[in-house]
Amino acid sequence: MPETTLTQLGSDSQIAATPDEAVLEAVPNPHAGTDYLVRFTCPEFTSICPVTGQPDFAHLVIDYLPDASIVESKSLKLFLGSFRNHGAFHEDCTVSIAKRIEAAIAPKWIRIGGYWYPRGGIPIDVFYQSGPPPEGLWLPDQGVPTYRGRG
Repeated sequence: MPETTLTQLGSDSQIAATPDEAVLEAVPNPHAGTDYLVRFTCPEFTSICPVTGQPDFAHLVIDYLPDASIVESKSLKLFLGSFRNHGAFHEDCTVSIAKRIEAAIAPKWIRIGGYWYPRGGIPIDVFYQSGPPPEGLWLPDQGVPTYRGRG
C-alpha cells in the first residue's frame, strides 16, 4: 500500500473558516478490489441560513463504495465542522458535501441523506447519489425517520 502523508490526523488541527478552505484527506483503501459500504453519520451538523444568519441543523448520513481511496475521518469531521459559520441553503450544503467527497476520493458510488430539522415549520430533506447503487452492494436503510413533530 502506498504511503500517505496526512496533515491532520495525529496533529493539533483547527476547523477551517470555510468549507472551501477545509482539507479533505484520503488514504489508500486497505481492501481495494472488494466492494463494501462505508457509512459516516453526523447527527449534529450545523450551518447558517444565508439570508437570516440563523442556525440550521441536520442529521447527515453519507454512504459510499470506495475504490482506490477512503476518506480519512478526522479530515471529514473538520470539513463538516467548517460549515458551522457557512451561509448556504440546505440543498447546497448537502450536495456540496457529496461532491467534495467525490473529488477527494473518486468513490465507485456515493449517496448522502441530509435530514434537516424544521425552520419555519417545514423540514427539508435533501438526497443525492452519484447513480444507481451497484448490484449486490448491501445498502442498509439510513435509519432516519421522517420528521413527525410532537404528534
